[in-house]
Amino acid sequence: MRRFVMLAAATLMGGALLAACSSGSTTGTSAPGNITSTAARSGSGTGGTTPTEAPVSSESPVPVESNPPGDIPDNTAFVPYHSTKGGWTVTVPEGWSRTTTGTSVTFTDKLNTVEVDAQPGSPVTLASARKTDVPALANSVRAFKLISVTEVALPAGSAVLISYQANSDPNAVTGKQYRLDVLRYELFHAGTRTSLTLLSPVGADNVDPWRIVTQSLKTA
Repeated sequence: MRRFVMLAAATLMGGALLAACSSGSTTGTSAPGNITSTAARSGSGTGGTTPTEAPVSSESPVPVESNPPGDIPDNTAFVPYHSTKGGWTVTVPEGWSRTTTGTSVTFTDKLNTVEVDAQPGSPVTLASARKTDVPALANSVRAFKLISVTEVALPAGSAVLISYQANSDPNAVTGKQYRLDVLRYELFHAGTRTSLTLLSPVGADNVDPWRIVTQSLKTA
């Protein structure tokens, strides 16, 4: 009888040990699924994604709105902003929120954005933009679609304009995204490379406001 009781106890202890080992193994194999990575977007940041999710660059373009929001009102007042750190000045719509991240300054209102950045760099040409800038954007921008790469003349100097479309970041509450038109101007002067990026919903009529912004840019 005593031998039977001892055998039963040993059996129960073995089963408990096996269950504990099985539980530890499950935790260990599921941990990698919690690792997140950050993907960059031109003009703003994005949230992390798990390794099983597609990168932002491979997203499908979201449908264009039939009545897109984002027209900047004709009576909008514009005010100059000077970046002491970047050495540039630009005129932007009054009242837009301003965010500074490193050397980049971003002005935002609803779905419209103006972003300016200046840092040491090399001269930009059509060839360098196509070889370096476009592939970098294609790998980091949501559902990137290149429209054109051209040379333009601004009061601040000669510039390369990269025109493309992209998806906006998902709304933090609803998850809704918009298709955006993006104009990215690249200028080089005295060892500094300045970029001016304008974002607005596809179909928004912001030609005049964007002209005011681009014509006002001054670099050091």
